[in-house]
Amino acid sequence: MAKKAKFYVVWKGKRPGIYESWDDCKAQIEGFKGAQYKSFSTFAEAKKAFNGNYLEYKGKSKGKEELSPEALLKIGDPNYNSIAVDAASSGNPGKMEYQGVDTKTKRVLFKQGPFPEGTNNIGEFLALVHGLAFLKKQKSNRVLYSDSRIAIGWVRKGKCGTKLKKNSKNQALFELVARAEDWLKKNRYTTPIVKWETKAWGEIPADFGRK
Repeated sequence: MAKKAKFYVVWKGKRPGIYESWDDCKAQIEGFKGAQYKSFSTFAEAKKAFNGNYLEYKGKSKGKEELSPEALLKIGDPNYNSIAVDAASSGNPGKMEYQGVDTKTKRVLFKQGPFPEGTNNIGEFLALVHGLAFLKKQKSNRVLYSDSRIAIGWVRKGKCGTKLKKNSKNQALFELVARAEDWLKKNRYTTPIVKWETKAWGEIPADFGRK
């Protein structure tokens, strides 16, 4: 199946505009404080959005009910004394990678992959454990954000609940999963793991921009 084309709108960046690849979009927002961007499935949607206001599209997900102003006020702003993690996979299963970034600056703090065969949920789980280990090593009091309820649940249970079967192609990934589970078993942590409120705040800063 051919990969679905995407168009990336950059409202605020080095050079605002509409871009046809994530790499081109990333070049405009990487290191740019307060960058505003979002992906769209058609050029017409992207053009309409670019000529509109970023706030009209921030955090909007197709088919999902938007939050009221009252609900947005109740949620408030994210805690920027934090790191955010996310994963991306091309297929399920498919080529997968994950990363952790500084929530405020989007500076990449750690990144793993791509792995030849994995799932987004496995990546989200590994990213969270990597984040916990990273913050514990630094003796940091920062919060850890993830937009995956599933991965957060797996971490709290101390076990990756994937249904993906182990094979020669993903053996290295499963070894990493085993190490992550072992770390959770042997380590205590005080880092708060918090759900990223996508509807209120837009895509998580660690997002790979492939939605």
